[in-house]
Amino acid sequence: MKIYFQPEADLVQFASTLSELNADAEVGSILVFACDENGWLPADLDPLLQGSAKPVFGGIFPQIIHGLQNFTQGAVCVGLQGEPAWGLVGQLSDEGANYDQPLTALADAWDALSGPATLLVLVDGLAGRIASLTESLFFSFGLDNNFIGGGAGSLSFQQRPCLLTPQGLVADAALVVRLPVYSGVGVNHGWQPITEPLKVTSSLKNQVKCLDWKPAFEAYRQVVENHSGVQFTENNFFDIAKSYPLGINKLDTEMIVRDPLMLNEQGDMVCVGEVPEGCFVRILNGSPESLVSAAADARARAEKVFPHTDRRAPEVALFIDCISRVLFLEDGIEKEFASVTTELPLFGAFTLGEIANSGQDYLEFYNKTAVVGLLAEPPADEVAP
Repeated sequence: MKIYFQPEADLVQFASTLSELNADAEVGSILVFACDENGWLPADLDPLLQGSAKPVFGGIFPQIIHGLQNFTQGAVCVGLQGEPAWGLVGQLSDEGANYDQPLTALADAWDALSGPATLLVLVDGLAGRIASLTESLFFSFGLDNNFIGGGAGSLSFQQRPCLLTPQGLVADAALVVRLPVYSGVGVNHGWQPITEPLKVTSSLKNQVKCLDWKPAFEAYRQVVENHSGVQFTENNFFDIAKSYPLGINKLDTEMIVRDPLMLNEQGDMVCVGEVPEGCFVRILNGSPESLVSAAADARARAEKVFPHTDRRAPEVALFIDCISRVLFLEDGIEKEFASVTTELPLFGAFTLGEIANSGQDYLEFYNKTAVVGLLAEPPADEVAP
């Protein structure tokens, strides 16, 4: 893998990097993580994406990661030696859309492919049915592959094109890429419950309307204000809520965290990802120490499940981390980076939700969670001509 980084929103420089990677005989495809603050529009990117001789995949995120730093402008471009199979699933907010059919078709087609495979899944993080798509991914592909990815988009919470594909920049979709790499994936979050379970008595996709038959925000507000000593106002919902996510209770697994983003016009709590009606949630809180410890544990889990051999060891660390974790940790985010790796090249993104499993657990769409992927390309003699 060849990692190129630019710290500025310079479209000319980005085009030059794509040209350099296109001219490299050892590169078969290009992975791009770019920043929302770049202000790159479809009119800017589509000619570059559609005109690239080698396929370009990726997303536009609130922040990106390179080395042991986070950036609000710039881009990371990664040259991969293989040309991956890929698919695009649209209508990610459409209540009537069926994701099983296109994903099963991809799974059936990819079964015949040889070599290592890690599925990169990038979604429009502001779409309404990401958890439904993730469930369809699991039932279509099963436990045969590792998954890693997350939600692209903007902290303005305005949905707009944010996924880079060979066809151009798209919105309200999911990009699934079969990366020809070995991987180990680890997941942890570090948030702890401060309430007993509350029943979600009314919800619609990612909108939580009632908890224990009370208006959801009324129940949430009472707990959070008492615990934090801070009062909600018209303008500070996310500033407080970033420290108090919801945790969905799951059998035989950690709670799945949901990040409350805002209140809609009806006063319902809008989250990143669906919160099913009838499920039980707890209100969570964490400390900088618990979050950094969770990231270190995610790295340890990734190391444990990476398929080590005498000829194979991790080459790079891909870090998918929730944007609200950096907003919570602020300068302390550097401790998370150091806990993830000090010896491997590190790149990644701060996302609107995280997608992962290790090929051993149920695939989930997470919020406020640290996901570490240790990646390695196959040796040259394993690559099909």
